[in-house]
Amino acid sequence: MSQPSVLVVEDNDLERQITVETLREEGFQVDEAANGKRAMEQLALGCFDVVLTDLMMPGMTGEELHAAVRQAYPGSQVVLLTAHGTIESAVKAIKQGAFSYLTKPTDRDTLVLTVGKAAELAALTQENMLLRTRLEGKLPVEGIIGQHPAIEEVIRIVRKVAPSYSTVLIQGESGTGKEVIARAIHKLSPRAARPFVAINCSAIPDNLIENELFGHERGAFTGANERKIGLIESADKSTLFLDEIADLNIGLQAKILRVLQERELRRVGSNESIRVDVRLVAATNRNLSEEIAEGRFREDLYYRINVVTITLPPLRERRSDIPALAENALKNRFAHLAQGRVKELSREAMEVLLDYPWPGNVRQLESAIERALLLCEGDRIMPRDLPQEVLARKTPGRSGERARGDRFEIPAEGINFENFERDLIVQAMERADWVIAKAAKILGMSYRTLQYRLDKFGIKKPDGRPLPADFKA
Repeated sequence: MSQPSVLVVEDNDLERQITVETLREEGFQVDEAANGKRAMEQLALGCFDVVLTDLMMPGMTGEELHAAVRQAYPGSQVVLLTAHGTIESAVKAIKQGAFSYLTKPTDRDTLVLTVGKAAELAALTQENMLLRTRLEGKLPVEGIIGQHPAIEEVIRIVRKVAPSYSTVLIQGESGTGKEVIARAIHKLSPRAARPFVAINCSAIPDNLIENELFGHERGAFTGANERKIGLIESADKSTLFLDEIADLNIGLQAKILRVLQERELRRVGSNESIRVDVRLVAATNRNLSEEIAEGRFREDLYYRINVVTITLPPLRERRSDIPALAENALKNRFAHLAQGRVKELSREAMEVLLDYPWPGNVRQLESAIERALLLCEGDRIMPRDLPQEVLARKTPGRSGERARGDRFEIPAEGINFENFERDLIVQAMERADWVIAKAAKILGMSYRTLQYRLDKFGIKKPDGRPLPADFKA
């Protein structure tokens, strides 16, 4: 659990500084603002558990600030600082929902105790708000497309772990959407108001990545003309996503471990430790157990990041989601390319997409749709608009393949391939008692692929056992 966060709002610089230092010494995460307007700007960057505000300030008063916080940030608690002459106003604010008030000069023990109790109530309030929202089913899982059981399980885990502070490890092949999952976790977490910070560890050279992660002090090395805040520090009170964490060298892995254990870091060239409150989400396309065995990944770091593991299935294992993913790419992700001109994918193009193994997963599928939109000359994407590698390759083990030695002989008079395909589908449906899932298994197709072919040929379940009237064996 992270330290409670407090925003101190006080127009008297000396009083504000004393209050800030007192609370920091007691372990609170503290930010400060000199007036109500600046406080609202701070709140817009990220919610605080407690807003400790002077009642009498120029511009926006503490009473007005309390009303604004109560409306916009109901998970925060407000404590008012007041002189004896304004106690009546403070009592009025308490009746309107403020947590408490403290009179100036404030006793240190009373200050710490009151802010601590306010933080406890804020944590409970925020937890109840999240629970109520989840029970009402109002937590969308942004960016995750699909209804395959494997994806539904991923969504279930995301919903459960997002409100916590636990570290999450996302595993999956390249292109399966690991960053999408990381962003969804952040969006559903109490840290959602803060910017999501992401870095691809494989995209930055070893000699630069430490500086990117930890920052540096002025004069730390040649060319360091000013202080630089690293990505970890910039993710304070937010979520840090380390994509391809297995590509970090052993030395940097040790420093990441220290951040997780001690909740602090040191900039390059500094001897001063800086406290940070960062929720880490890591991702990799490698087998970390093998990396540990080969001495390329620290076992202690693995146990630190492997608190909750989410494994993303490759697209070839959830083919039933291909139509939804393609539709989303067409109508949402790349809608600007369609410009209202391209309306849909043709049935033939969709069948090509369903039959391709997608080694590059969702990323490759989206790339194929983007290319098709650029090349499409009509209002529907046709197979000719798709990339050549998608048209040229077929998925191993599909329905057209037969066991070795089981050769199908083409009659001398030839065959009508569509009639032949339709015949096979009807036979499979009959054998499966017209249960689509069973017939799909017989044919080696996905459920969704068979649905498309049933629709294509107009095959419907007959009344009783006869075949549809338009079918001719």
